[in-house]
Amino acid sequence: MGSHGARYRAGVTNGWNIADIFADIADSIPDAPALRHGGLERSWSDMDRRAHALAHAMLDTGVVEQSKVAQYLYNGPEYIESVLGAFIAGLAVVNTNYRYAADELIYLWDNADVEIVVFHGTFTERIEEIRDRLPRIRCWIRVDDGTHPLPEWAIDYEACATASQDGRTSAPWGRSGDHLLLLYTGGTTGMPKGVMWRQDDLVGALDASNRRRLPEQPTPGSVAARLAGPGPRGLPGAPLMHGTGFFNAISTMMLGGSTTTLTSRNFDVVELLDTIEGSHINSISIVGDAFAKPILRALDAEPDRWDLSSLRVIVSSGVMWARETKEGLLRHNSRLIMVDTLGSSEAIGMASNVSTSESIGDTSSTARFTLGPNTRVVTEDGRDVAPGSGERGRVALRGRTPIGYYKDAEKSAATFQVINGVRYSIPGDWAEVDSDGTVILLGRGSQCINTGGEKVYPEEVEEIIKTMPEVFDCAVVGVPDERFGEAICAIVECADGHDVVSAAVIDHVKGRLAGYKAPRHVMSISSIGRAVNGKLDYRTLRAHALDTLGLS
Repeated sequence: MGSHGARYRAGVTNGWNIADIFADIADSIPDAPALRHGGLERSWSDMDRRAHALAHAMLDTGVVEQSKVAQYLYNGPEYIESVLGAFIAGLAVVNTNYRYAADELIYLWDNADVEIVVFHGTFTERIEEIRDRLPRIRCWIRVDDGTHPLPEWAIDYEACATASQDGRTSAPWGRSGDHLLLLYTGGTTGMPKGVMWRQDDLVGALDASNRRRLPEQPTPGSVAARLAGPGPRGLPGAPLMHGTGFFNAISTMMLGGSTTTLTSRNFDVVELLDTIEGSHINSISIVGDAFAKPILRALDAEPDRWDLSSLRVIVSSGVMWARETKEGLLRHNSRLIMVDTLGSSEAIGMASNVSTSESIGDTSSTARFTLGPNTRVVTEDGRDVAPGSGERGRVALRGRTPIGYYKDAEKSAATFQVINGVRYSIPGDWAEVDSDGTVILLGRGSQCINTGGEKVYPEEVEEIIKTMPEVFDCAVVGVPDERFGEAICAIVECADGHDVVSAAVIDHVKGRLAGYKAPRHVMSISSIGRAVNGKLDYRTLRAHALDTLGLS
């Protein structure tokens, strides 16, 4: 295969491009590990060579600048490689939730104007059901996972990745910091929407917490200059198809680190702990107690089984996790730094809460965050919420933010607003500001319950209920009430060996929150059914509550 052009197009970078950063890292530490999966290990030079070959194969299909490439994949090295290949080719990537049914896939790929799909073989039959309804897709690239033979309408991923070529690949249009990553998010209501991240903005947002940051504009040697050798070893516990897992993986690799993925396609806590020990993992990304509680249970059950001394950082994004869980993990590794990050697909790094063995006793609530330097809490008329006022507002982030939602000007205008001449991303997280300046997170406004004229945010009540030892997980929804309009209903998943008494849950909440925030109804459920990204399906849970109460 020949080269499609030079690596760079002079003078048209418009900021950082992830493919160029990774190429510089591959040149600087070619033999350092980049990707690990089971017994497989790929060096930076291996990944670089394979990604350039994939880029060439994508370009050979006749795509144009910023054509869309969808990753319909479980976690594995192919996910990062194919994203990198698309970026090398100047194409945009589209994450795909592998739990989607046929109609949801059709909506997503049609809405995103997808032209290439990289998919695991296990999805062959589902694709065959809908392929004739997706005429825009010009190429299907199958990753062999031993489940189905290569269909005649697809090409083989491994053949593309290992094809010989003359040097590195680049498209005629080169690469740019303006090139996009589309992160599709289901949100809490409505159809999935594509958050458009310029690569330069994404690099800036992910790099903001590093001690030694990249310069604002690409300069020769600046990537290599901050590499003292191989970087940290990270493991995304969450799927790469969601922002939590993917952003943490890219952030780690921007430091010359490696991404290790688990082979199990469902969360396997034993494999996770085995891998942390065996691969000397330094950091993992999880989604709240849905991951942390099973980890703690396994460690408590066999406290001498795993050596976790290499693990320094656990990052949770999107869903808070209880202080009691953190305290339990510290018993097994006192050096842990546990970070709650308040962020979303639309806003990275809004606020954080850091817990260590020294600070955990002073942390009264995991719902409290310290605002980032570019974050404020604003009222609906654009004023800052005064600390200690009890007033509520939405968390707003300026600076490195997405440019909007793909093909949705109305939603873009609602979320990305200009206040006093400054553009902010305001995803909808409501909060109060305490007198000491810390932020008390209340939850998303779309799930707010109006009971007797008072607004109650489900996450605030859920976090209190989850501190009960009898409770493993909890969801709070609003149900119709003749007197109050809406009443609070707590749906509880019990911890093993426990039952939940309604009166105890109600009293527990009343002892910690205003009385009107206590549930009027409490019901148990075998499983709350969090998605793999830790989020709750409030619509389905509310339907369950209505059916149980005879209100449907």
